[in-house]
Amino acid sequence: MVDRVTATPAALELIAFLENKHGPLMFHQSGGCCDGSSPMCYPRDEFKVGDSDVFMGRIGGQPFYISQSQYEYWKHTQLIIDVVDGRGGMFSLEGSEGKRFLTRSRLFTDDEFAWVEANPPAP
Repeated sequence: MVDRVTATPAALELIAFLENKHGPLMFHQSGGCCDGSSPMCYPRDEFKVGDSDVFMGRIGGQPFYISQSQYEYWKHTQLIIDVVDGRGGMFSLEGSEGKRFLTRSRLFTDDEFAWVEANPPAP
């Protein structure tokens, strides 16, 4: 099994802090527009996942989604969610903490990508 999305220790620490402060969370990888292409963190009940959103997995126990069009662009890579100092997306919960989530990535190996292709993510 291959994780399509993972998080760094710093990101996991911030996720735990935000969950303690706001309750259950969810992530959506933004596709551009207003907040660039940042992973956005929301209270779980305040973001409606659409029919074209793809479930990538969980980070820090929180679900992580990406739009189908973004998934097609990123599917050959593992998304690695990190955190850095600074203000990010104005709608994402970590912004008020002076932090922002950041997506890094690495290409899957040939064997990993074969597994990914054979095991499509859930819509």
